Amino acid sequence: MTGMSFKPLGTHPLAARALLARPAPGKPVTLESPALEVMTDFTQTQPVGIAPEATLFAANEAMITYGVRLLFVTEREHLLGIISTQDTLGERPMQLRHLGQGTVADLSVADLMHPLSSLQVLRLADVRHANVGDLVATLQRAGRQHLLVSEQLPDQPLSIRGMFSATQIERQLGAPVETYERAQTFAQIEAALGA
Repeated sequence: MTGMSFKPLGTHPLAARALLARPAPGKPVTLESPALEVMTDFTQTQPVGIAPEATLFAANEAMITYGVRLLFVTEREHLLGIISTQDTLGERPMQLRHLGQGTVADLSVADLMHPLSSLQVLRLADVRHANVGDLVATLQRAGRQHLLVSEQLPDQPLSIRGMFSATQIERQLGAPVETYERAQTFAQIEAALGA
């Protein structure tokens, strides 16, 4: 800052009454709107990460602090998987505890995360030609609350470019998006039934 000159701006008294400025209402999102209008783009918004050795309590605290329902499990900037509130607050911690893996307090993010190898992702190239209704149908068919979007640039490693969240789509549509996390394998169905 050496050699630079700064000048303070003038201040003025506030009138007895004032209104708060509000963002201009945008074009409403409909099922026919481009899918990109409801995608969380990680080139614009920083995703929230957590270490695999973090406790479930730490994961829940991070989700509350950042107002998100999904965390990216990372180690030295490498993506290992994801964990959501459905993983940390649902039945999975209790199932693992019953399988003799300690108490719920002993479980770490790594114990409950969905590793990359288990995830299905959308390609950004496909998303660019889709609309919101296509995304809702995809979330419903997958029975998921979240879907990741990948991008492959020339001479670059595959990256996770963004994410779709049923909750975010509901907010933008102003209507419910009915999805449910369904068991994907017979083993998961047996575990859910306590068999």
